Amino acid sequence: MPSIGPRVWLLAGAALVATPAASPAWGEDLRSALIAAYNTNPTLQAARANQRATDEDVAIQKAPGRPSITGQATHTEFVRQSGNNFTAPDRNLNAQLSLSVPIYSGGSVRNGVKAAETRVEAGQADLRGTESSVFSQVVGAYMDVILNEAVVGLNRNNVQVLEVNLQATSDRFEIGDLTRTDVAQSQSRLALARGDARTAEANLVEARERYIRLVGLTPGLLDAPPPLPGLPASPDEAVTVAIDNNPNLVAAHERRKAAGYDVKVAGSGRLPTLSAFGQGAYNDYYGTLGGSLGGVQTFAQNETTAQVGLRASIPIFQGGRPAAQRRQAQAREGAAMEQEIEVERGVIAQVRSAYSSWQASNEIIASTQSAVDAAGLSLEGVRAENSVGNRTIIDILDAEQELLRARVQLVTARRNAYVAGFSLLAAMGQAEAQDLGLEGGPLYDPETNYKRVRGKWFDWDDDRAPKPQSTRTVDTPPQDGEIRGSEATTIQSTNTSAPGGQ
Repeated sequence: MPSIGPRVWLLAGAALVATPAASPAWGEDLRSALIAAYNTNPTLQAARANQRATDEDVAIQKAPGRPSITGQATHTEFVRQSGNNFTAPDRNLNAQLSLSVPIYSGGSVRNGVKAAETRVEAGQADLRGTESSVFSQVVGAYMDVILNEAVVGLNRNNVQVLEVNLQATSDRFEIGDLTRTDVAQSQSRLALARGDARTAEANLVEARERYIRLVGLTPGLLDAPPPLPGLPASPDEAVTVAIDNNPNLVAAHERRKAAGYDVKVAGSGRLPTLSAFGQGAYNDYYGTLGGSLGGVQTFAQNETTAQVGLRASIPIFQGGRPAAQRRQAQAREGAAMEQEIEVERGVIAQVRSAYSSWQASNEIIASTQSAVDAAGLSLEGVRAENSVGNRTIIDILDAEQELLRARVQLVTARRNAYVAGFSLLAAMGQAEAQDLGLEGGPLYDPETNYKRVRGKWFDWDDDRAPKPQSTRTVDTPPQDGEIRGSEATTIQSTNTSAPGGQ
């Protein structure tokens, strides 16, 4: 498959969707919508925050393999002493400082760190998948706004045509050329057309509100999106690329590897451990320890002690707990293996379905274009035949309705073709920020935070309190069913991309 390379398809190219006139200066393109979603979408921002939390698991797993220091201070008042204890103090201050250095832990720390590092890689793949999913939703919402604007325009145009028809029918009724039935039929079709136009306006409002939810901005006059390059020539080619690049499959593979390390961690619970330790203590009795002879104290009133050594722990019998934990980890590794295969199946099905939908939509475009052309010729013919009395008013109304349906099906097919093509790229793992060539500032790199935190060891090395990165939409105005620009947006004829095209 030819390489997509730095994808500049969001910068230029032939349009799938276009307006009749040149786009005004305030037009908005798909690239801008994707950049806005990339920087402010809450789903994507939350996924990044969750990945930063996953990064910290590496430092958490490293901590048990590092030295630990513990300090403790205790002040004690002996409020009641034994009458036979003549040297007991009245009070005591005890301070201790302990150092423990793990030497061998049966492999639990080493394998725990490997499992955490592997889950970081899985999380980064999940983040790629979230990016791809959000972008797919944005593309769908973007195309839905354009589609629904086109449908609103077509329905409003149909209303205008039917209003003219009704007026002409009424005029011919006045001169006795038509019957009241013809007028009633025209009135009925006009009423239905007005209802359809209102429904289309409501659908446009819904599409715009969905766009705001995903992008965080109010849609203006949306420009034509460019064609999609690098689409595969066959479903087998698409599957081959997806097996290597689909982020969900990559994540499942890494989780299966992490589960293997978990088995080793569980098995380390029955192995010996070895650590070095050091401990120092200070006691101060405030001059109250023991008595004195002739005014001379016979006991030291403070003392300092210290010990160092090695401590080995050899588990002999733990009631079967370590074996149960290892069997449990093995079962979870088996589940992870099955889940990887399940994800692979899903990816293959998703890729093949997306490829089929993309091709079917392109074929539907061709057939519905023919239907639109034929319906237009049919309407002209019916009107001509009606003028000489060979066709009735209902024939004209039916022909107009058939032309409207064909036009709506055409713009819908073009929307579906573009969305299906993008979904195919997403399933192949090639619809993420780095693939799309977005330029809205530096791209978010999860590896940067991971490298920042993986070696941290200081207990007070905190980050600043988090603040939301997403934008709120409470201040955006409620949307309406009006068309942005002077006339209805139409979806014109072009391919999303020829199979295997650049």
